[in-house]
Amino acid sequence: MPRLHDKYVKDVAPALMKKFNYKSPMQIPKIDKIIVNVGCGEAKENAKVLDAVVADITAITGQKAVITRAKKSVANFKLREGQPVGVKVTLRADRMWEFLDRLFNIALPRVRDFRGINPNSFDGRGNYSFGLKEQLIFPEIEYDKIDKIRGMDIAICTTATTDEEARELLALMGAPFSKN
Repeated sequence: MPRLHDKYVKDVAPALMKKFNYKSPMQIPKIDKIIVNVGCGEAKENAKVLDAVVADITAITGQKAVITRAKKSVANFKLREGQPVGVKVTLRADRMWEFLDRLFNIALPRVRDFRGINPNSFDGRGNYSFGLKEQLIFPEIEYDKIDKIRGMDIAICTTATTDEEARELLALMGAPFSKN
């Protein structure tokens, strides 16, 4: 069982129960899933780009990535319905805890000029999203083997009903929020 899950069970859940005066332990917010998404528009010209992105995301998350395809045709982007436009991975259970632990403790501190992640990037329903500018911050990626620096979007979905509950959950889990 990953360390971060143990921390949640021992420290975070009781602290949340006390702070928000929940009547039942089932009301305590939990992290439901983490979605890692990489959009790569250049995949429509060069199919090998997708293979590289899939390999990178698979190495980072430990789970095979799925290719996402365009839902609609957009003439301005020279995009047809069904063309590959990106890659995504949905992490749950042990892989999710493992990824979150590596993200908070290893990867984010490696970002240049890192002052913390934005504490206001919640969606109003308790989910948190942020973007990374490069995949090199993860130790699994070898600098010499990448063809291009690509960013990624990470969405952390929780069972919290308000942003305040979700912010407290992530802060207790060790999310490095900035102090602005």
